[in-house]
Amino acid sequence: MNFDKKIRSLNSAKFPAKVPKTVDRHFFFTVGLGTNQCSKTQPCQGPNNTRILAAVNNVSFVKPNTALLQAHFFNKSKGVYTTDFPTNPPFKFNYTGNPPNNTMVTIGTKLVVLPFNTSVEVILQDTSIIGAESHPFHLHGFNFFLVGQGFGNFDSKKDPSKFNLVDPSERNTAGVPSGGWIAVRFLADNPGVWFMHCHLEVHTSWGLKMAWIEKDGKLPNQKLRPPPLDLPKC
Repeated sequence: MNFDKKIRSLNSAKFPAKVPKTVDRHFFFTVGLGTNQCSKTQPCQGPNNTRILAAVNNVSFVKPNTALLQAHFFNKSKGVYTTDFPTNPPFKFNYTGNPPNNTMVTIGTKLVVLPFNTSVEVILQDTSIIGAESHPFHLHGFNFFLVGQGFGNFDSKKDPSKFNLVDPSERNTAGVPSGGWIAVRFLADNPGVWFMHCHLEVHTSWGLKMAWIEKDGKLPNQKLRPPPLDLPKC
């Protein structure tokens, strides 16, 4: 992290750092592992009839049978996804301390809807459930600015004053440190459906991901294009 904090944008006239100075939507995402009960529909052979899953804000992502982008474009989201992904974790605890007694996570295909040109801030907080780990989080569709990072639990009263809003590094992947947090900001100016997920393949397969829907803008070049006429069908 000491090395990572030294990485800055050039923030010059030729290469400006267009980090959002104001934020329209604030999100606090806990990331990490958890457990889920085995059932007839979700058979498994884990300890105490449970299995290990990974989750963002206690939601372990389930990949739908219909493509999210297809369902969104044709307004056929029913039975494919819902738009009630939680802005904050369902309950607070000492995220980097002793884990809570209840480590169960929910499963579902939940998304966040953003109007066009929304400025977004996301705090990604690691958790110590089962074990604290570093999570390289990747955002599709946008670059974001890494405006802050630290160890322990994010402090909403003290830590934002330390954010770098002048020349933070611009990227599409950043590591959530083991037992720590990062703060990122981006401008949602690319209509579509975009995944945000851990880049450890095993964690992604366990559900450590979510997705954003960005709605169309008013101008023609601010709208999601239709699929090509020769798009192959699965």
